[in-house]
Amino acid sequence: MSSVISVVGIGADGWNGLSAAARDTLSAAEVLIGGPRQLDLLPPDACPGERLAWPSPLRPAVPGLLAAHEGRRVAVLASGDPLFYGIGRTLAETVGPDRLHVLPHPSSVSYACARLGWAVEETETVSLVGRPLASLVAAVHDGRRVLVLSAGADTPGAVAELLRSHGFGPSRLRILEQLGADRERILDATADNPPPGPVDPLNVIALDCVRAPGAPRLGAAPGLPDEAYEHDGQLTKRHVRAATLAALAPAPGELLWDIGGGSGSIGIEWMRTHRSCRAIAVERDAARAARIVRNADALGVPALRVVTAAAPAGLAGLPRPDAVFIGGGLTAPGLLDACWEALAEGGRLVANTVTLESEALLAERYRRHGGELIRLAVAHAVPVGGFTGWRQAMPVTQWSVVKTAAEASATTTSVTGTGDRG
Repeated sequence: MSSVISVVGIGADGWNGLSAAARDTLSAAEVLIGGPRQLDLLPPDACPGERLAWPSPLRPAVPGLLAAHEGRRVAVLASGDPLFYGIGRTLAETVGPDRLHVLPHPSSVSYACARLGWAVEETETVSLVGRPLASLVAAVHDGRRVLVLSAGADTPGAVAELLRSHGFGPSRLRILEQLGADRERILDATADNPPPGPVDPLNVIALDCVRAPGAPRLGAAPGLPDEAYEHDGQLTKRHVRAATLAALAPAPGELLWDIGGGSGSIGIEWMRTHRSCRAIAVERDAARAARIVRNADALGVPALRVVTAAAPAGLAGLPRPDAVFIGGGLTAPGLLDACWEALAEGGRLVANTVTLESEALLAERYRRHGGELIRLAVAHAVPVGGFTGWRQAMPVTQWSVVKTAAEASATTTSVTGTGDRG
């Protein structure tokens, strides 16, 4: 039977802040694995085991390092709660949760909320440890409280600059350093006027978000203003975009293929519905693909993956989608078939078009597979001399369909690799 690995959370207060059970576990360990800072918190006389610092990159080294010490009493050190943005998740995915004995310590979020008087369950947390700064954007809304897990001493300044650039300069910004330790300190400032002095690398940033007067307001629901996007005209317009996302029906953890990405708006707003939603935009034009990346960063979903290729060839090897949106290239030979075959039972396909040729294709697929075929028409009030009249936008024909179990069993996935969900 494989040996159990102990995972012990430790705070900035070090050995003195550990429970008796955690101390006993670390004292009995033959091998102690952790970051250099964590290992330095353990007194050598109380913890005589062999000490090993994690190599970099960490994740690829985990299986080999654990296998090399199989059969020995191994204790892994983690900052705070090991299963809150910590090494505990990597270990559980590597060896399985049944092989772990986790002894958590209060997380930095628990400490921060205790100092601020914030309810933990009402406080959104964003980690910037190993993640792009742009990940924070989607969490910033007027009146919201956000805790940012910092990547180091430079993070508070970068966060302040990001807030200013997005119209949130008046936001209160508190930097909580060395939480739980004797050197604990809280710096109080705003994004417009961040602390001028050096900041301790071990910090958490608390944000009271305040939107500056006149700054653009971006809601959480699909249908962001068209002005929120950089585009060259290839953009699913706001009202059609909202209807399209409703038909795609994103749910947490799901993956979307956004084919003919244009400006990336469908994939971006799919990902903004929930932090675990994922999207791959497939766009053949290199300039537009680069624009999608910029839009994704600006709107807080930098994890959007962009494939610069023409479909259907560019779909080869992609992980199986839960939903597919086709916003361009419907007449490309084999595209509709490839997208349909990629979907499993319950997968959704939504396609929009404004041309008669593509509309004929959608009508034929509607007769074959059913679903819903609708026409979306939007008119805007505009000046007409001294009066006001309606200006009609080009109507959009939309086909949406859910793949049934019978249809799923009748098709063979040919464009995905292993069927991995990413």
